[in-house]
Amino acid sequence: MSQLWRFEGRSRRRVAEPDRGVVATVLWTPFLVAKRVRSLFWTLPPTESLLPSYVLAGLCGSLPFVGGLLAVFASGASNDPQTGAQLSNSLIDVAIVGTVGYAVGLPVVAALGLPRAGLDWDPTGYGASTWLLLAVGGVWYALVFAVPLVLLGVVFALPT
Repeated sequence: MSQLWRFEGRSRRRVAEPDRGVVATVLWTPFLVAKRVRSLFWTLPPTESLLPSYVLAGLCGSLPFVGGLLAVFASGASNDPQTGAQLSNSLIDVAIVGTVGYAVGLPVVAALGLPRAGLDWDPTGYGASTWLLLAVGGVWYALVFAVPLVLLGVVFALPT
């Protein structure tokens, strides 16, 4: 596993596991090949610049999955060894809801919500290909989180 440096105050320490939002942001970069996607990030506030908007959106996009994971573990199901199946089901539910949410939500927000909010970003006019690109991008981004959650759910479902 790669080593990253995290800065805490004036000191820095080496950590073994990178932030999932950073990983997802890096793995989603192939979509920046599309001019429409670059245009979207150029238009997004607060920076109206490609790289800062992309990184900020990528990290903020991880919050629903991270929040869902924390909610599952905060439910207390992980404290009882007999509730591994319940924990497993909850993790898989978070993965499914998150993936469907991103596949549907990203195109709706980007192609309908942003233009209505005054952020006209698509130079091609929000056609079917834009919707498809956004839906595929949403699924791709969500799978970066969903696959590890499902695998973790399978592990919790295994008999002890």
